[in-house]
Amino acid sequence: MANVPVYDMNGKQVSETELNDAVFGITPNEAIMHACVVNYLANQRQGTQSTLTRTEVAGGGRKPYRQKGTGHARQGSIRAPQWYHGGVALGPKPRSYRYSLNKKVRRLAMLSAFSQKVLDQSLVVIDTLAVDGFKTKTIVNMLKALEINGKALIVTQDADKNVYKSAANIPGVKTAAVNTLNVYDILNYDAFIVSKGAVAKIEEVYAK
Repeated sequence: MANVPVYDMNGKQVSETELNDAVFGITPNEAIMHACVVNYLANQRQGTQSTLTRTEVAGGGRKPYRQKGTGHARQGSIRAPQWYHGGVALGPKPRSYRYSLNKKVRRLAMLSAFSQKVLDQSLVVIDTLAVDGFKTKTIVNMLKALEINGKALIVTQDADKNVYKSAANIPGVKTAAVNTLNVYDILNYDAFIVSKGAVAKIEEVYAK
């Protein structure tokens, strides 16, 4: 089992914690992680795009000119797709892009994402993650103390309104509770900041 340092919010190492290899020490499966990221992004699509077909655009009720004798190709409506201001042929219509993945696939993807963060040395464990009220400066000072400059995902054991509100206005910083984690967010952020309680809960959920 790997040992990682535990820091306080001032950036000082206060102890070490042992990570469960069944959760944080597997060989990451890149194909599975990719499949879950694609699934997540597909499920976020609203699917509201819509184009007008020749039956929905205005005009074109009569035949523009007679069938024969003009030297032109025969036409039945000025709103056919080949005409300017005509309808769109085979254009997109509202639809759902949602699809689901097997539960075992999703679980393996999460374990792979956790393990990838350990391999990348971007997992940061915080002893206690607590904010007194809505104070953005507290989170900013914590990130500076931990020398985190890129995008950061802050994970709490349970939903913490104070932490969420305090980090909401910081560009590139997102907060999440353990039960709302997904593979896309874990991989999308450079730093994976997790409270010690959140690590214990992750291991409790995913080490089964």
